[in-house]
Amino acid sequence: MDTPHELEIFIVAPPGLEAVLAEEVRAAHFAAPRVIPGGVLTNGDWPEVWRANLVLRGASRVLVRVVAFPAVHLAQLDKRARRVPWGDFLRPDVPVRVEAACHASRIYHAGAASERIGRAITEELGAPLSPEAALGLKARFDHDLCTISLDTSGEGLHRRGHKEAVGKAPLRETLAALFLRACGYDGHETVVDPMCGSGTIVLEAAEIAAGLAPGRDRSFAFESLAGFDPTAWQSLRATACPPPSEPPAPRCFGSDRDAGAVAMSQANAARAGVAAWTAFRQAPVSDLAVPEGPPGLVLVNPPYGTRIGERKSLLPLYQALGRTLLGRFSGWRVGVLTTQSFLAEATGLPFGAPVGPVLHGGLHVSLYVTGPLP
Repeated sequence: MDTPHELEIFIVAPPGLEAVLAEEVRAAHFAAPRVIPGGVLTNGDWPEVWRANLVLRGASRVLVRVVAFPAVHLAQLDKRARRVPWGDFLRPDVPVRVEAACHASRIYHAGAASERIGRAITEELGAPLSPEAALGLKARFDHDLCTISLDTSGEGLHRRGHKEAVGKAPLRETLAALFLRACGYDGHETVVDPMCGSGTIVLEAAEIAAGLAPGRDRSFAFESLAGFDPTAWQSLRATACPPPSEPPAPRCFGSDRDAGAVAMSQANAARAGVAAWTAFRQAPVSDLAVPEGPPGLVLVNPPYGTRIGERKSLLPLYQALGRTLLGRFSGWRVGVLTTQSFLAEATGLPFGAPVGPVLHGGLHVSLYVTGPLP
């Protein structure tokens, strides 16, 4: 998989969090990250593509742009697609999935466009097509320019590979990681989630504190590309995935009034290898305990309610959360995720301007953050 030039790497972000992801990409020492709608652009060689999949917590997936050419009708697309050196990066024995999207182009039928590109791959290279293939190609037609990118991730990167137990409407790991970063968390302070559900926020915080790579327990689509070097990949993995250190005491705390959620969180923490970094207990918000040590971060994803009546019925919960935090968590910062500003305001907490909104579970969620509480 040698290439004479640097690859253009597009790191996909949850829409609305591109700038937060760019901070992570920059902190991980990728070359000159640039924010564009939908993600972050950088450049590098194939090992940088591998590393992006392995270490970036907020990335949804990692695309490599392989070719771009003008195409104004399907016959021209067919001809130009057959000239692409597919064998430079695809293998004839690995199924591939082709998806297309069209915007302001004379080629406007995405299904017909993907069919032409897929036929070119099959007839020129011999690779089979399958809508269920782990390896995907994404073709975008924008103002008559066709840009084809390889999806090097396969399954979405929020699938870390070690979390089996989930609750209702779980927060994606990628979102949890980006919201933690937006709150200023860098792994060196205590984190509390008083409505932890299946533990996503607590687990992400613990993995950051333990220095664990998010992709350490899964495979990626790039492992089935032509010229992939498994020896170099294993060497990179070994460097990026050292065994976690053991903390002197848990530093990431979760609680929930539901005993089943607490059991799920504990099981997920053990599977992820961060049980020593975490502690979970069954308790309502009103019984929330302040951990020993200096102030840290409270980050919580409360219920939102999908209908107006449900939202209003949640007011006492948000009010109780605010009272508890203002009464016991002096010096701590607080982040609250919710879909409604009036619910955030019901806490009585001194929030600044919200981060987002970000699409989560079909709803637009914003992050409300405080400075240190009085």
